[in-house]
Amino acid sequence: MDTLQTTLKDGYAIVTLDRGRANAMNAQMVTELRQTIKAYSEDTKVGGVILNGKENFFSAGLDVIELYNYDNEEIKAFWESFFGMIYEMAAFRKPLVAAITGHSPAGGCVLAVCCDYRVMAEGKYQIGLNEVPVGILINESISSLYAMWLGERRAYQFLMEGKLMNVQEAAEYGLVDEVVAPDKVLEAAEAKMQQYLQFGKDVWQTSKLLLRYEVLDRIKRQEEAKLEATLNQWWNPATRQVLEQMIARLTKK
Repeated sequence: MDTLQTTLKDGYAIVTLDRGRANAMNAQMVTELRQTIKAYSEDTKVGGVILNGKENFFSAGLDVIELYNYDNEEIKAFWESFFGMIYEMAAFRKPLVAAITGHSPAGGCVLAVCCDYRVMAEGKYQIGLNEVPVGILINESISSLYAMWLGERRAYQFLMEGKLMNVQEAAEYGLVDEVVAPDKVLEAAEAKMQQYLQFGKDVWQTSKLLLRYEVLDRIKRQEEAKLEATLNQWWNPATRQVLEQMIARLTKK
């Protein structure tokens, strides 16, 4: 894998996002995440997965600089794969824990809300879904997972505002379950994984899918319509202009 590093521990795996400084997601990274989740879902020696970031970044979200230049076929394939990844991670039967080592806006937050538990580093970091101000359409695949942790009212409000939370806010509102020192994030995530693995496997996994039944149903609903709406918005001139402005800011840094 070019964008991920995997480590096998006693009964679980650590998957570390490893693409550039900020772990921005492109087509390759999404594909490799899907392949890895599928492999571990079928591996009886792996009881769960920890999704880990790098110093100061869990994931900065989508690599808009690369995605902006995708042609029609490439961007359609990307969004199909991205939505597929969301479902597959959310439907992963085994424990999935996020070790959020730093900033986690937009797509990074999407990865986090697919998980069962989120440990985040103390510091001046942000997490949340800011797609609306960027011009990227929010649909049930994302909003339903966000609302599962924040509640419908708060998720609606924050999505429409494109709010990015600091670490303290994220913990207060229930988006993050635990806040620890940056050098303790992975350790805390491993402790939670070990706790999950003490429970009866069949009961835990079946209960997880039962509790997520409605959310998973909403994610799968009207997939073609969601894809078409996302693509229409992606190619909208107003969206392209916002993306161009964002890219200009990013390339100046």
